[in-house]
Amino acid sequence: MQPSSLSSLRNAGFAPVLAALLGSTLSACSDSSDPAPAVPLPPEPSPPAYSFSAVDDRFQRFLDESEVFDGISYTIVDREQGIVHESALGDHTLDIVVMLASTSKMPTAALLMALHEDDTLDYDVAASIDNYLPWEGVYGAATSIQLLSNTSGIPGLEALSSYGAHLCQYAPAGTLENCARTIYSTPLANSQPPGTSYSYGGSQWQLAGAVAEQVSNSSWRQAFDSYIAEPCDLEVFQYGNMWSDLSAWSGSPDSLRGLDNPNIEGGAISNMQDYAKLLLMTLRGGVCGENRVLSEDALAFMREDRAGEFGTPYGMGWWIAAPDTDGEAATVFYDPGAFGAVAWIDTAREIGGYVAIDDYSRTDSGAPVQLVLEEIIAMVAEEVDRARAEAAN
Repeated sequence: MQPSSLSSLRNAGFAPVLAALLGSTLSACSDSSDPAPAVPLPPEPSPPAYSFSAVDDRFQRFLDESEVFDGISYTIVDREQGIVHESALGDHTLDIVVMLASTSKMPTAALLMALHEDDTLDYDVAASIDNYLPWEGVYGAATSIQLLSNTSGIPGLEALSSYGAHLCQYAPAGTLENCARTIYSTPLANSQPPGTSYSYGGSQWQLAGAVAEQVSNSSWRQAFDSYIAEPCDLEVFQYGNMWSDLSAWSGSPDSLRGLDNPNIEGGAISNMQDYAKLLLMTLRGGVCGENRVLSEDALAFMREDRAGEFGTPYGMGWWIAAPDTDGEAATVFYDPGAFGAVAWIDTAREIGGYVAIDDYSRTDSGAPVQLVLEEIIAMVAEEVDRARAEAAN
């Protein structure tokens, strides 16, 4: 949200100048040699005081009614105020670390865009990946944009049963480079020309990770740390590969496997605080603290619909929620995961949220996401509107 004009002028140092001008003008107009009284400036408006108790109650009712989930936690962020709410319900704690599954996708796309914007690298997300992968392969005509929008023509998760060698993306052993090389050279049945269809997830994302490694001349882990984690001061967020044995995850980052062959589409872990920083980065025009990670144009580029023509509005790492009124621009973008985690941003209100789940059985894992999409996002928006209206009066 852009600050009000008055706030902008104050921030630019205009307020002291205004006071001085008023003082000198009043002094010149006065018949007295006494100094003119100071002209008080209007007080700074109080920030909105949000109360998300109704959201807490709704999540608690969800837990009470569930036979699967024992805990849920969430955080809400505001562009201006930062983290405005954290809550841990059931057996969750505020510092819980969970596996994100596909809620990893938005941060993945952010790294590729950060590499795209690095002028020291010869990389363009709109160029075919055969410009960057130094191997013989069958998928070189696809672009990074298409890989990250599930429109590369490589069959996604719906074709998992026929993946064969492409299943290396779920193996903690080996390296991302070797896995991607296998994927790149192994055609899958029902592959389509790039840009002609939408198929969610899968090995196309592993190829995007390999492109990042090649153009940055570093491992995925090193590249993510350099371009995202370090400038955003992330303490826990990282990528691994637990898919072959989810039970080996203990809840501690020390138990994360597959660091050399991270699952790019769904292998990240995070606590609430780190994911909140990523959401704030997207809401603050690509800035983390004093560090610019992405441009506003890059963030808007990630939100452009690249798959709606195939029946599924999707950007790069973001699903796109249909607006309330036909013809309006979309303002809600979300990134759900197979275990029930979900993140979202509301660009109209410049707020966002992240919900953590730590049940990895994938039993009823769609229920938390459905709750967030159908009720929680609207409840948060309603409270934000209420509090802001109250603060303005």
